[in-house]
Amino acid sequence: MSFKNIVREFRVKNKYKGIGRRGRSHIAPEGSSLSSSSLLSANEGLNQSIWVDLPPELLLDIIHRIESGQTLWPARRDVVACASVCRSWREMTKEVVKVPELSGLLTFPVSLKQPGPRDAPIQCFIKRERATGIFRLYLGLSPALSGDKSKLLLSAKRVRRATGAEFVVSLSGNDFSRSSSNYIGKLRSNFLGTKFTVYENQPPPFDRKLPPSMQVSPWVSSTSSSYNIASILYELNVLRTRGPRRMQCIMHSIPVSAIQEGGQVQSPTEFINQGKKKKKPLMDFCSGNLGEEFVVKEPLVLKNKSPRWHEQLQCWCLNFKGRVTVASVKNFQLVAAAAEAGKNMNIPEEEQDRVILQFGKIGKDIFTMDYRYPISAFQAFAICLSSFDTKPVCE
Repeated sequence: MSFKNIVREFRVKNKYKGIGRRGRSHIAPEGSSLSSSSLLSANEGLNQSIWVDLPPELLLDIIHRIESGQTLWPARRDVVACASVCRSWREMTKEVVKVPELSGLLTFPVSLKQPGPRDAPIQCFIKRERATGIFRLYLGLSPALSGDKSKLLLSAKRVRRATGAEFVVSLSGNDFSRSSSNYIGKLRSNFLGTKFTVYENQPPPFDRKLPPSMQVSPWVSSTSSSYNIASILYELNVLRTRGPRRMQCIMHSIPVSAIQEGGQVQSPTEFINQGKKKKKPLMDFCSGNLGEEFVVKEPLVLKNKSPRWHEQLQCWCLNFKGRVTVASVKNFQLVAAAAEAGKNMNIPEEEQDRVILQFGKIGKDIFTMDYRYPISAFQAFAICLSSFDTKPVCE
């Protein structure tokens, strides 16, 4: 029996059809109805299954072959199915599957909050729906090349408010409720659209304890809390004399040492399910308070790469290496800032020229997004969403 037939037989016996269904699929969060944690309870009566009792050596070989053979979606959903069988299969699959920084592949929902690869960027594209204000991030080169096989990674819905705009980011294409397990963060702007703040629904994975003054009573709920992980600033250009937009991103959860020699980024290893509600507390606290305590001392600062003026074309140009084909004020490339507030960041020259995130238009309501280490897919998506908001005083 081939390994593909083994996985197929698995789905039939354990009724995991939701993971591999076609259509508008998404990476199921680990706390949702399609997650492995909930599927484990449904698998309690199948402890006598031959799949659960496989020898560890054989199980490791099976998962290794499936993981190495299925590198593209939708075929890679077989790897997710392996992790959904039982606890032993899940732990083995997590050992085999490498993080995006090493493999360049997105497999589990937590991969969207882990840094991208160092060598080559992960190429994605964004589709905008003007009527609904929904933006969807897909894995792939472009809709024309990926077709119906495009993998939906994240979605965002724009909500207009009196004080500014807000983008709610979700793992699902249609569920944007903040009480849902699909909710992972948001992007909020000020009134002028010159400053954006990226919030995440779980704190950065720092080995740091809160001081006694910041500790929270067990009667206070933290399920609705948000953590400030990045700030995006656009320079004012009221007279329109400075050329294209100028932006700066302060990554509060990423230290500048991450792009220095031997640097690393601490990334989450699992999702925290914020959708499950426990006993209702006496009071709730809102976003922002805890976020201050998780800011690194010297955060990484990204700035947009300055374009050059093309005399023949009479326009500002950047080399997107064929990934952007339509001129737009939204197009940008982000690189590490060598100095911030007069302070030298000691960033190697090769890192200063390396494009960490690029975003640009290729068609009507279709944009490409390529990101790499040290930012994650969620952080890159949030930065790109800020480019869609109206900025009358910045351009």
